[in-house]
Amino acid sequence: MQIIYSIANLLILGLIVFFLFKKSLKQKFSSRREKINADLDFAENLSAENAKRKTEAETIKNEPAPAQNDDDGLSLLRQKYDEKTAALKKSGEREIENVTHEEMMNLRNTAVDKLCERLKSHLAKEPAASKIREKEKVIAKKILETIALTPGDMCYLMTHKVLYVTLASAHPLSEEIINSVKAETEKIIEKAEGEISFRVQVNPELIGGLRLRIGDTIYDGTVFNRLYHLNRDLKKRPLDDVFTADDVCRDILEGINSSVPQIDVFQKGTVISVSDGICWINGVADITYGEVVEFECGERGMILDIEEDKIGCVVFGKYENIESGSKVRRVGRIASVPVGNELLGRTVDPLGRPIDGKGAIKTKEHRPIENNAPAILDRQSVSVPLHTGLKVIDALVPIGRGQRELIIGDRQTGKSAIVIDTIINQKGKGVYCIYVAIGQKESFVTELRNKLSENGALDYTIIVCATASSSASMQYIAPFAGAAMSEYFMYSGKDCLIIYDDLSKHAVAYRELSLLLHRPSGREAYPGDVFYLHSRLLERAACLSKKSGGGSVTAMPVIETLADDISSYIPTNVISITDGQIFLESELFNEGQRPAVNVGLSVSRVGSKAQTPLMKQVSASLRMRLAQYRELAAFAQIGSDLDESTKAVLKAGEKMMAALRQKRYAPLPDWQQALLLFAVSEGFAEDISPKDMESFEQRLYSYFEEKQKDIKAKLETGEKMDEHFKAEVKAAISSFKEEM
Repeated sequence: MQIIYSIANLLILGLIVFFLFKKSLKQKFSSRREKINADLDFAENLSAENAKRKTEAETIKNEPAPAQNDDDGLSLLRQKYDEKTAALKKSGEREIENVTHEEMMNLRNTAVDKLCERLKSHLAKEPAASKIREKEKVIAKKILETIALTPGDMCYLMTHKVLYVTLASAHPLSEEIINSVKAETEKIIEKAEGEISFRVQVNPELIGGLRLRIGDTIYDGTVFNRLYHLNRDLKKRPLDDVFTADDVCRDILEGINSSVPQIDVFQKGTVISVSDGICWINGVADITYGEVVEFECGERGMILDIEEDKIGCVVFGKYENIESGSKVRRVGRIASVPVGNELLGRTVDPLGRPIDGKGAIKTKEHRPIENNAPAILDRQSVSVPLHTGLKVIDALVPIGRGQRELIIGDRQTGKSAIVIDTIINQKGKGVYCIYVAIGQKESFVTELRNKLSENGALDYTIIVCATASSSASMQYIAPFAGAAMSEYFMYSGKDCLIIYDDLSKHAVAYRELSLLLHRPSGREAYPGDVFYLHSRLLERAACLSKKSGGGSVTAMPVIETLADDISSYIPTNVISITDGQIFLESELFNEGQRPAVNVGLSVSRVGSKAQTPLMKQVSASLRMRLAQYRELAAFAQIGSDLDESTKAVLKAGEKMMAALRQKRYAPLPDWQQALLLFAVSEGFAEDISPKDMESFEQRLYSYFEEKQKDIKAKLETGEKMDEHFKAEVKAAISSFKEEM
């Protein structure tokens, strides 16, 4: 009975516990069941994923070699290119055009990389591999005919008495080839009284062929090198250039199977460090200043500093893609840019690459960005005017073709406005124009391009753009690239105008590069050679003699001052280099004088030689009268009583200053400028108030164009007025005054 009672108590206790913990137990077992189910689902998915990967691996493994109509995405690229082009023509938005062009470039580059990778796997297999190996003896013979010790190798032998030689191939070489290469290299090095350290290397990445390295110099006859150049060439092609994978495969196989192998000779070095757009390199002992190098990532740079144990290089692209220890190779040429008429109407970066979204530029010539200035005997004196279309400049500070005239002034005083009007005024005059934007805003360059296009000036203009967002290295080479493009026209016997806007920012970029290259800073923290920097740039502008072709380059550099201080470091440098300066004063600009040219501080060392006889005649005494007016106007501000003669001078000066005002984008022909200045200086505008001078000017031009066509035709010749013709002009102006 006791046992039954105990069992009953246990059952009652179990029921109580069950009802009390029923909910928590249910939750615990439920979460456990969910975890088990999740683990089962994960295992099932993992099994399916592994099966999928296995299937993909088998597909890749059994994938055939490049075959007909298999173009590795190139057909897709062309299809998308056509679709994007059609959409752009319909929308006509430049911003979308630029973005789309970049997207298409990335798509094309991906397709080319994929094609080259498939070519590598195809050429590494039979029967292509056997055909390539049959050429090893021929390649070795061609390499031995090419090798020679460089000056860098000779210097290394003088110091270390030993030169390292490496023979590399994708497969083990025969003893015959190894011994022949070793014997020939030993013979050459022994002649230089040195020893050889020879080793053989097997590198499957070479795919086929031979590569011989002597010191820093590489003699490359491998398939890997051929595919490297193929990849670079295909990426340089225009987007609208149609090619298929079959064409590329056939070309590369025909080249490999040709009887005469191609040997590429270049030097390689190693990246020591890279930061802030500056890369330090070890090796490539024979490299020269200004030479181009290429990094493994595809970026390029230019040598700017050569020291005893390392070489300094500025990187043109994204230096973040370059790593320490990566390889760098010489391209074998000095930094150059494409030149030619094909660049007219286009906007390019300092390397000559188009950035306006209008497609690739196919040029036939290149010129080095650094070039010697024409010799003195190859020049002639400046005598042909380069009309700016601005009255105050053409009359008081004339510019000739082949001259170097500085535009200087504070920020926002109209410096760029003067050069833009000058470009617009060259329409129909046979002068090609190059505008180099250094450190300018992208919005300003876009506005400039649109304004030139509206006025029909873009057709004969090249815009070289290194905006404020560009690296210091790109801003540094921009003016030199523009100078190279201008020299193409000059040495072709043509006239060219180049504008550097502005060299103040160019000096800042050069200072940044110099400090990063650990060069000592000079006066006002600028390098001591900044004067040489701008002098070797501006000296390239010249007027060539007829014997040398008769072309010319007119340079108009722009310099920004601070608080109208033209005595600071950079302004005084450029003033001493150029043939004169046009100084824009902030005070005149704030008074409403446009252009705000300070006649007293502006000068042209060419002077009246760059004026037509007519303009020289009407402006002979103008500078003196304006200088007198400015002096009396300053005195009149503090004086109380003025005599009649002083008032007359001030009144005439006000009329002349009003006559010299001019709106933007409205350059005037030379005859209209001369006519207005003659009319004002002869007293025909005495009854015209300064605010009505613009209306008087426009009606005067219209009257001579409509009713005095004979006199207008004589004025257009630019010849000096004799007394008879001067009387005719005066009579015509009097008739105009009567009709007003």
